[in-house]
Amino acid sequence: MLVNNRKMLLDAKENHYAIPHFNINNLEWTKYILEEMESLKKPLILGVSEGAIQYMGGYKVVSHLVKGLMEDLNITIPVCLHLDHGTSFESCKEAIESGFTSVMIDASQKNLEENIEITKQVVEYAHLKGVTVEAEVGHIGGSKDHLISTNTNAQLEECIHFVRKTGIDSLAPALGSVHGLYHGKPNLDFKTMKEISGMLDIPLVLHGGTGIPNDQIREAITCGINKININTELQIAWYHEVKKFIEKNDSYDPRKIIGSGEDAIKEKVREKTEMFMNR
Repeated sequence: MLVNNRKMLLDAKENHYAIPHFNINNLEWTKYILEEMESLKKPLILGVSEGAIQYMGGYKVVSHLVKGLMEDLNITIPVCLHLDHGTSFESCKEAIESGFTSVMIDASQKNLEENIEITKQVVEYAHLKGVTVEAEVGHIGGSKDHLISTNTNAQLEECIHFVRKTGIDSLAPALGSVHGLYHGKPNLDFKTMKEISGMLDIPLVLHGGTGIPNDQIREAITCGINKININTELQIAWYHEVKKFIEKNDSYDPRKIIGSGEDAIKEKVREKTEMFMNR
């Protein structure tokens, strides 16, 4: 049974660790991540972008896929199905009605007050359904679903005002991370991150976890990050193994081609989970 992420993230905040959020792109990735996290007996947030949802066939397809795999694989760990970077109230509503247990409304490209109004609308609807809501202040740049945008860092006062006005369950403040690959070194604002965490009683989320050195990840957790999103790093690990397989094998079976990256994905999932949740 899917759960929202309220309990797992509040426990992470109280005990100073981070829950892994792994993005899924197809059936195989979902299966691999569920199996590995079940073996670790750790809670999991499965994130799905609007682009991935469209690619996989729609909101209901994704929801039924995850639920079906959980049942057939006998998954016993807490699993949250989360809409990653929902761009509108309508998108969040469709995810909720399809069985998603958490949504992120990302109106961060609008001005702060517009962001607040859209987010409030999502929160009011989601909370009636028992669904948790994440939102973003500032803007996390980089590449997401082939869209490229620039980074605008969040300010402490904006974050406090935003959370008080919206009633969200978790906040993703833009503080130097980017989606996709970094061009240069990550430059996270740990000082503001710590100040925001200290002033708010809700968990903080770090997007763009790929490419951030381990010591900075640990520092971010120390400064109040309780959920870390990983997507590109899984894609890269999978790509390298599949490339090797294709170069060495004359196989046209998609199951063997896609499956050649299974161990790489599972290894990366284990590595990240153990680092994020090491208390």
